[in-house]
Amino acid sequence: MNFQFYLEKLYDSKNFKEFIKENKNAYPCSGFFVIDLEKNQNQQHFDYFVPSINKIFSFKIENNCEKVQIENQKTQKLSMNYTFDLNDIKDMIAKKMQEEKINSKIQKILLSLQKVRKKELLVGTVFISNLGMIKVTINIIENKIIEFQKKSFLDMFRIIKKN
Repeated sequence: MNFQFYLEKLYDSKNFKEFIKENKNAYPCSGFFVIDLEKNQNQQHFDYFVPSINKIFSFKIENNCEKVQIENQKTQKLSMNYTFDLNDIKDMIAKKMQEEKINSKIQKILLSLQKVRKKELLVGTVFISNLGMIKVTINIIENKIIEFQKKSFLDMFRIIKKN
């Protein structure tokens, strides 16, 4: 589950080649990765912003690089020179869980590749057994966890109730 492997699949796809040919000014702005340890339905999406039409398109790698227009949000250009492996990220999270004495089982990991305050990060939510979740932020350049916070499902209800 290496980042570059999925990127190569994108670059080799007919949909992406046609898209880039039609949108030479498009640039990568985010990525989305799902590691599903229960259903084994992993997903990988790469998002590209087209400045000339002010739209974002996502390419779903798991669906033969299907192109889908998505809701626009503020974007920043990302480098695509990453070497991280999603299995290593999963192992990094599991190790941190052990250090924090969290004995729950990882069920699903959602990761968003994005640029935040000029830093390229993986921002994630980890769903764990017993209705728990972990918010995690990983600096992919330094390959280390910079934020790690366990939450319960009930914490989410409290947040919703306040609003």
